[in-house]
Amino acid sequence: MKIKQIIIAGALLVSVNTFAQKDELKAIKKIYNKEEIKGADLAEYKSLVEKVQPLAVEEGDKVYANFYKCMIPVLEFSAIDKTMPPLQIQLAFAKFVSLKSITELATGLNATLDYEKKTGKKIQTDDINETISSFKPDLLNFAIKLGNEKKYKESGDVLYAIYLLDKKDQETLYYAASYEANGKDYDKALQYYKELRALNYTGEGTLYYAKNKATGAEESYANKSVRDNLVNLGTHLSPREEKLPSKKGEIVKNIALILIEQGKSEEAKTAISEARKENPDDADLIVSEANIYLNLNDSVNYKRLISEALEKRPNDEVLVFNLGVTCANAKQFEDAEKYYAKAIELKPDFLSAYINLADLILKPDAKIVEEMNKLTISDKDLKRNDVLKAQRQKLFQKAMPLYEKAHQLDPKDADIKSILKSVYSYLELTEKVKALKAEN
Repeated sequence: MKIKQIIIAGALLVSVNTFAQKDELKAIKKIYNKEEIKGADLAEYKSLVEKVQPLAVEEGDKVYANFYKCMIPVLEFSAIDKTMPPLQIQLAFAKFVSLKSITELATGLNATLDYEKKTGKKIQTDDINETISSFKPDLLNFAIKLGNEKKYKESGDVLYAIYLLDKKDQETLYYAASYEANGKDYDKALQYYKELRALNYTGEGTLYYAKNKATGAEESYANKSVRDNLVNLGTHLSPREEKLPSKKGEIVKNIALILIEQGKSEEAKTAISEARKENPDDADLIVSEANIYLNLNDSVNYKRLISEALEKRPNDEVLVFNLGVTCANAKQFEDAEKYYAKAIELKPDFLSAYINLADLILKPDAKIVEEMNKLTISDKDLKRNDVLKAQRQKLFQKAMPLYEKAHQLDPKDADIKSILKSVYSYLELTEKVKALKAEN
């Protein structure tokens, strides 16, 4: 009889807990559905969430208890006074948002979406989709802030959590992989790059540019109609478009480079060769394979593949420019100079090619200055100083028109202007220095 009483009492306890849990879920839902949740309402909401979590038994109750819990940072941020200065809002946002809370938000919201899809009852689905679209820009800004602070791994982790919130946005996964690689978390970077490859992500697209009349700065837009609307309104002018090349080659290259970093050279070669079988005419993949052999100090295969890439796309200025960068990184400066010059020939307004070529021309200058600083005032050293000075002047005169063209293409770039001023000063072109200063 005693055992039976204990069983009945236990059943009653479960029943009481279930009723309490249902009541608390209703109370939470009532607060959640309010137009504005602040102060006492927010405090009560958080208290109820803490109470209901351990009581949830049924699958649906567990899902919604977790949903209401993971939404706490969103509600806290929504309660912030948006009339505060932007910096204060940013600081308040950082107080409520962390990698843990974003990951929990992604997990909780996706679990709720999956459950409602399974049951066919869209109780929170629309609200979740609205939350993701409205809250996502702030989360992305948080990730960018971490990246700017050189917290690359943390930024990559946050970006991946954001990707889990919206898996249609594969670009976020791409940047998550890039940041993880910069943060040297090669295992995660490799995982994300492989996921991108499985998704057949290319990153191809078009950017739409127009110059802001008020600031004079060129601005980019992912949407053509948005750009066109601004031009039609008269706030922007000089519309142009720029194609975004495929990132497939870069992704496969990064997979291979990480495998090399991990000491898996043969696996790296296999990865790139398999990709090339699928895309035999993809010049970017050929360059990626060439870069692998470059990292393995295999110059024979490197040069063979570079020649093959150029045969595929001899007039592709981006490919030619990238070959210049690859050669410069490999200290093959003559080849690099040739490719940069070819890129300019193919695209006369290729800003980066002008800058890289000019920088390459001035590369010997550091050694010349180092030698000059060691010279004494002996007759022999004074003669050597004259020789070195003439060499410097020759370098500066050769680089000057390239920097001038770069400045012409981007007159707002402070770095280009600073270098150009130094070049003019060394060559004693006083009037040109005055003209450059007068632009400020």
